[in-house]
Amino acid sequence: MVAPKYFRRLILVAPLAFTIPGSALAQQEPCIGISAAITGPAAFTGQAIRMGAEIALEEINAKGGVLGKPLRFVQYDDAGTPPRGVDNTRRVALADKCVVILGGYHSTVSVAQVEPVHAIGIPFVGVLAANTQAIENGRNPNYMFRVSAKDKWVARFLVEQAAKVSKTGKIAFFYENTGWGNGAVPDVKAAIAKAGKELVATETFNWNDQDMTAQAIRARDSGADVALFWALDREGNQLVRSMDKVGYKPTIIGAWGIAGNLGELAGPLANGVQVVQTYSFMGDLDHKGQALWQKIQTKYGLKDPSQIKMGSGIANTYDAVHIVAQAIEKAGAYDWKKVREALYQVRYEGLVAKYDPAFDSSDPERQDAILPSEYKLTVWSDGKLLPIAQTPYGRTN
Repeated sequence: MVAPKYFRRLILVAPLAFTIPGSALAQQEPCIGISAAITGPAAFTGQAIRMGAEIALEEINAKGGVLGKPLRFVQYDDAGTPPRGVDNTRRVALADKCVVILGGYHSTVSVAQVEPVHAIGIPFVGVLAANTQAIENGRNPNYMFRVSAKDKWVARFLVEQAAKVSKTGKIAFFYENTGWGNGAVPDVKAAIAKAGKELVATETFNWNDQDMTAQAIRARDSGADVALFWALDREGNQLVRSMDKVGYKPTIIGAWGIAGNLGELAGPLANGVQVVQTYSFMGDLDHKGQALWQKIQTKYGLKDPSQIKMGSGIANTYDAVHIVAQAIEKAGAYDWKKVREALYQVRYEGLVAKYDPAFDSSDPERQDAILPSEYKLTVWSDGKLLPIAQTPYGRTN
């Protein structure tokens, strides 16, 4: 785990209300804001985002900053709640006058931020939340960008994996009753139809549900031998426990909501649960990944990559901050509109991907920088989330 001193440095804020006076929009500062979960069950995601941002900014500022000024950041706690995310967006833009805001882990928050982001006109770059509509929101110009996975593409990826292992062609889908989970339903159904498979059980649940036996029984009795999860670790734990209770043992493949501490919560029941990722610090790393891991070790006192929770969050944020810095340089100013336009011009050899370019203004789907070809399949094995090829669960087909 990260040393306790790290948590003492986090900035916790209460929600604030803001109007948008014209004078507040006149001048932006060399600042990147972040709204993420610092408290609550997903606090490790805010921690991952901060780690990626801090290291990227140290690298940028060591080379002279951006436009001759050091680039700084502020992070506010939204605790995974949309109203606080909205307030944090206004605070970052109007009080701190940051040039860009990074989004956090919860899709419900990112969807809620669409309105204030466009009302104010500050560029938003998501680094974890994957809801398709948060970015593909119909706005023109669109100020919402993402350096992360996208549910539309994640659904296709997971269904492709499910099709490889399913012997019956029957698939069950378990999803949380939130904007994230409900938003994934059409993506999963479209991917299932395209793959020619059958979605025989569609089961939902609420946050903090403790018993999902009924859902597990219906999926078991449907004959589904693969279960797709759109859940966070907490509810994912209850799902696998309920499945075990009724003797239902499908292959489980999930979106990365179960990438944080499912192995810790569910113990051996998590073994074999597969999860999509954009990056993993486990296993062999290239030169850039090894260099970043060494900085993480030094700065945060970690001993082993398995101590990292939500490694994709660190990697995505690290790349996003470098992309933003390049956009500011290309814009030649700390200016919301100019930086937004410059984001389409950035080409960057990143940790997660080669961004060439990072975004494409001619394609509404390409407000997302990380393409499906960069997605990776990992698996829980003895409490560690490992690249699947490095485990007994690895496949050759």
